[in-house]
Amino acid sequence: MQAIHSPRFPRVLPVLALAVLAACNGRGAPGAGAGGDVLKLMQARNLSEQDVTAALKTYTPTGRHDEYYTFASGGHGGNLIVIGVPSMRILKYIGVFTPEPWQGYGYGDDSNAVIAQGFRGGQEITWADMHHPALSETGGEYDGKYIFVNDKCNPRVAVVDLSDFMTKQIVSSELIASEHGATFVTPDTDYVVETSQYPAPLGGVYAPIEQYDEKYRGAMIFWRFDRQKGRIVPEQSWAIELPPYMQDLADCGKKVSDGWVYCNSINTERAYGGVLEGKPPLESGATQNDMDYLHCIHWRAAEAVVKAGKTTTIAGMRVITLQTAIDENLLAFVPEPKSPHGVDVTPDGTGVVVGGKLDTHTTVFDTQKIAAQMKEKKYVGKDPYGVPILDFKGSIFGQCEIGLGPLHTVFDDKGYAYTSVFIETVVAKWSLKDLKVVDKIDTHFNIGHLVAAEGDTVSPDGKYLIAMNKWALDRFAPVGPLLPQNFQLIDISGPKMQLLYDMPLPLGEPHNAQMVKADKLKPIEVYKPVGTNPFTHAVDPHATIGGQQRIERKADGVHVYMTAVRSHFSPDIVRVKQGDTVHLHVTNVEQAKDATHGLAIGGQNINVSLEPGKHVNITFVAKKAGVFPFYCTEFCSALHLEMAGYLLVEPN
Repeated sequence: MQAIHSPRFPRVLPVLALAVLAACNGRGAPGAGAGGDVLKLMQARNLSEQDVTAALKTYTPTGRHDEYYTFASGGHGGNLIVIGVPSMRILKYIGVFTPEPWQGYGYGDDSNAVIAQGFRGGQEITWADMHHPALSETGGEYDGKYIFVNDKCNPRVAVVDLSDFMTKQIVSSELIASEHGATFVTPDTDYVVETSQYPAPLGGVYAPIEQYDEKYRGAMIFWRFDRQKGRIVPEQSWAIELPPYMQDLADCGKKVSDGWVYCNSINTERAYGGVLEGKPPLESGATQNDMDYLHCIHWRAAEAVVKAGKTTTIAGMRVITLQTAIDENLLAFVPEPKSPHGVDVTPDGTGVVVGGKLDTHTTVFDTQKIAAQMKEKKYVGKDPYGVPILDFKGSIFGQCEIGLGPLHTVFDDKGYAYTSVFIETVVAKWSLKDLKVVDKIDTHFNIGHLVAAEGDTVSPDGKYLIAMNKWALDRFAPVGPLLPQNFQLIDISGPKMQLLYDMPLPLGEPHNAQMVKADKLKPIEVYKPVGTNPFTHAVDPHATIGGQQRIERKADGVHVYMTAVRSHFSPDIVRVKQGDTVHLHVTNVEQAKDATHGLAIGGQNINVSLEPGKHVNITFVAKKAGVFPFYCTEFCSALHLEMAGYLLVEPN
């Protein structure tokens, strides 16, 4: 085969050429004409051998499924993004904290009540700042059952069931006013951890900012998760009061450190700004100290303290006070490099890797040294609130000189760690054994989090890594001043990292993600039996089957028992009077895969998704007299446009 010779085109190896041709013509043996076409195409598009190799590594033919799911936070969108790897195709956008029209989430059915669970202080909230998804775990391994997500601005935690990729619950506590260290799970998903970020008086009460030291506090909430029911149980949940530092990210111990949780903090200076009052800005005041504090919490011991009743109740939440946490030896601090962000437990549970944004190192803390010193109460001092402090050098395994601005770390199956370096804008690969960098790869631009295949578990896979970059800059076609984020897929299977793909993410600013083997998930294809309510996982009392369609006027309004099937609704004419409360009970009686219908009613802000076998309940008030067509919103058959009807609202 003819080779390409140019500065842009190094000699194309025969193996690569055969692979290209096989991918192009579907046969292992190339023909002369096909080979010439491929080489001409490479030249015409200015593609190098490296470009073609990257394309082959990500190309996923039609009908072939991805090896991994990546679940990425939706940032300001408040929803969850599902991405296939290595194809980097968006598979779904899951409605969580905010309405999502395609799924009918928050537009008339029972999902409205789920969203309302997240309203705080009587305030309707329909946006969120989602940051950190966490897959459920069993023995420190992803089990593919659930995923939990958080809202930084309006501290909330949601439960998404991965049997149908639907949000089933949102919980919130007025104990804290914001959060960032969420969500993180214990190795068997006993608890979902949520940690406050910006200190405030606990319980949502008021105190002047000048009383910051005395009245403002942080807290770490342990939301109890019932695996059998698939729900968080608020009445079995509890929290630990923390000093008024800005607690940041957290991670739970595993294997030898199971029973512990570690949390970063910033602003040990306790600065709170006030630029118009003659005080330094917060970011200046909060970066004076050389060290901040890594919080080390023995949550299993804390759980025993809760069971012993040594708590106080604030905003309906059982809270271990800061003094009780000190007295019971549940909490200790270790100095950590200033302005830390990432805190990531190694797969074997022996280390905690911390990246300090204003440092040039990653620091590996030794979980066993920390536990031993706390057990022996071998402390070198106390913070202003009486929390014991451990010796820094006596608590670490060592440090790796990594570059300016280390943030987050994930792991592979060969003993390497991968850290995002924000200011240098690279991913650094380094050895956990000897703490030396072995490779770096540029990213575009301003990398934040990163995710590797199963990289947060006790047995990472290696293979793939995604750099989650904050800026796109010159990567994609211009779309105005608000640009997408840029997810970059990187091959980490070999000694040198290779960039494979740039993917624009125009759905908010994603922060973190988790990547799980696709075969661990067992999503259902249809709801069985017909009439299943996805929020109860049982046949709904109002489920309707063929022959039982009807309209009944009752004391609480008009009840419409409706079915949807290709290609009609029954009934297709609904007559009510102005001011009536209308209860629609709609069942999709289909059992064929992907035979989804939708129901939208003009002028009522109602739009629901009816997957095969699904039942929904919709309640609204017919406030305005008139004629309101309703129709199926999912193309379902040749007579899809005829799948319609009328809501007739007679005037009083």
